[in-house]
Parts: sequence; structure tokens; C-alpha cells
Amino acid sequence: MGARTLRNRPPRGPKVTTPALLTVLTTTDSEEKAHSLAQGAVEARLAACVQISAPVTSVYRWQNAIETTEEWQLLFKTTAERYDGLEAHLLAAHDYETPEIVAIPVVRGSARYLDWVFAETAPVISL
Repeated sequence: MGARTLRNRPPRGPKVTTPALLTVLTTTDSEEKAHSLAQGAVEARLAACVQISAPVTSVYRWQNAIETTEEWQLLFKTTAERYDGLEAHLLAAHDYETPEIVAIPVVRGSARYLDWVFAETAPVISL
């Protein structure tokens, strides 16, 4: 009876799914480079928008030394479907040897805003 009860019980815990929307983070060492990375991603429809934060101070270990650098932080709003293209764009356009590229799932948001992100990142289909 115990085994039968376990087999008929629905699974417990939250369903794990891939997030449909992402915020992708990177940094660069100048405002001009930040604008160039943002412009290229939006023009290519790899991101609906990009927010560029004023200079931030980054402290990190690089090649066995502690570095402190002024950087500009970029937040790209995109879809999971467009992530690979955005990552490829950032790797090709970025001048850092190992750029930070981190995707953060968007778990909730305004329906109108999220719909806009999907619309603005949809590939253009030519007839």
C-alpha cells in the first residue's frame, strides 16, 4: 500500500522551467564603449533596451593581482531565445579578454513591458 500511494502522488516542489526573459549584465571601461555595445545590441534586435549605469567601481582579482577599476555597467533586456546571439555579439565587440557576461532570469514583470521586450527582440523576417 505504501508504494502504491507514492506512485500515485503528484510530484512535489516547484516546476523548474527556463526563464523566457533575461537581464544580461556586462561592464566596460569607458562610456563610449558602453554606448557602442548597447547600440549594436539594440540595432541587431538582440536586446530591447540597454541601461547604462554611471561609473561603478569594480574590485577584482586578475592575473594574481587585486585590481580596482572604474567601469560602466550595462543591463541588456532580452529573451532567452536571443541570449546566444547577444552573448556572441558581446564577445565579438568587447575588448576585454574575459568580459563579464551574466544572465539573470526575469521571474515577474509588467505584462505590457514584457510583451514589448518580446516584440523588440523578435527577428525581422524579410519576404
